[in-house]
Amino acid sequence: MSQQATRDHLVDLRRDLHKHPEPAWREFYTTARIVEELERIGVDELYVGPDAINTDERMAVPDDEELDSWFQQAKDAGANPETLDQLEGGYTGAVAVIEQGAGPTVGLRVDIDGLLRDESTDEDHAPVEEGFRSEHDGAMHACGHDAHATIGIGTIEKIKESDFEGTLKVFFQPGEEMIAGGKSMAESDHIEDVDYLLAAHIGLDHPTGEVVAGLDGFLAVSHFLAEFEGVPAHAGGRPNEGENAIQAMAAAVQNLYSIPRHEDGATRVNAGKVGGGTATNIIPEQAHVEGEVRGETTELKDYMKERADRVLQGAADMHGCEVTTTTNGEAPSAESDQGLVDIVGTIAGDTDGVENVVERDELGGSEDATYLMQAVQKQGGLAAYIGVGTDHPGGHHTATFDVDEASLPIGIDVLAGSIEHIAESRP
Repeated sequence: MSQQATRDHLVDLRRDLHKHPEPAWREFYTTARIVEELERIGVDELYVGPDAINTDERMAVPDDEELDSWFQQAKDAGANPETLDQLEGGYTGAVAVIEQGAGPTVGLRVDIDGLLRDESTDEDHAPVEEGFRSEHDGAMHACGHDAHATIGIGTIEKIKESDFEGTLKVFFQPGEEMIAGGKSMAESDHIEDVDYLLAAHIGLDHPTGEVVAGLDGFLAVSHFLAEFEGVPAHAGGRPNEGENAIQAMAAAVQNLYSIPRHEDGATRVNAGKVGGGTATNIIPEQAHVEGEVRGETTELKDYMKERADRVLQGAADMHGCEVTTTTNGEAPSAESDQGLVDIVGTIAGDTDGVENVVERDELGGSEDATYLMQAVQKQGGLAAYIGVGTDHPGGHHTATFDVDEASLPIGIDVLAGSIEHIAESRP
């Protein structure tokens, strides 16, 4: 294909993925579509679903009924049945490998999942105007992972046609939004020979034409579900016979926000979703709180998690209830290595469409690419997280979020050029 035809094809791919957003471990159509593109390109090795991940390390896996519903939806949308068979049960994602002579192994991680939220129906919202708004009620690509997957495909195609010498592995990772998929790829066999790793994110309040060579400031995070179980009773006739699970939950919520902050750095806590009870005249026997703790470092996250567990147990004990706490997702902190930041900055500065290069910036949130970054760094390699600017009309995770498609070729060119230079210079 000509350069323009290739770019048009990538825009079409991104829009197709945008129409079919799928959350963690439900990326059936998305994975099948990615596999279709990888087979078109002709990669040397392709690992799909359970062969791409450590299946024992999946977190926040939905129940069978939920998985079956999304699986059928992907089938109805025209996903390749043979690929879907490999993904059944929520084993999504893929790893693509290109081998082009002797040289180091360079990894690229891109995430592929969508968010559980409705997309805007406003007529001036570009996906509505152009006909590629989400077809799935309650789900949308509100963080640009449709663009990330597309950039991953474009980078593979560009590297395959380049003078790159070495091995390229691209990790199409499921479940980032729920901090649920990074660990399963980081603890797979595929990461063990990776010498250098790049990860990328689009937007992050940086405009089209701006590239951040190295993002830091990842808050380590742990998502929890606390389920309280009490004793029911008639709220009017025998209130003394009950043990109120909602009282325990309410006490827990209040006291979570009372956890002392730490002198060593930033810490966060949030009770994001609560519920319980069955009727106004029944002492509630069940209640729950879903929340998260974060820390500027993994150690600070662990401090918050230990204190949160103590608060949850104390609230249950105070009101005569039991509590079961489950970790639904987790990710450590990480830092971008300067050796790779320097290369990305140099390449970005010479890339068409890049108007400004920022050496480093703070993410200010959490990301489970940190699992893969740490895995490579612990075995002596280097890793960096890159920001590719894009003009977006709404903030990340909002109903009006969209990406400027002019940023797609910029991201591909910066990543492919950086991968080539890394393989040649071996920093």
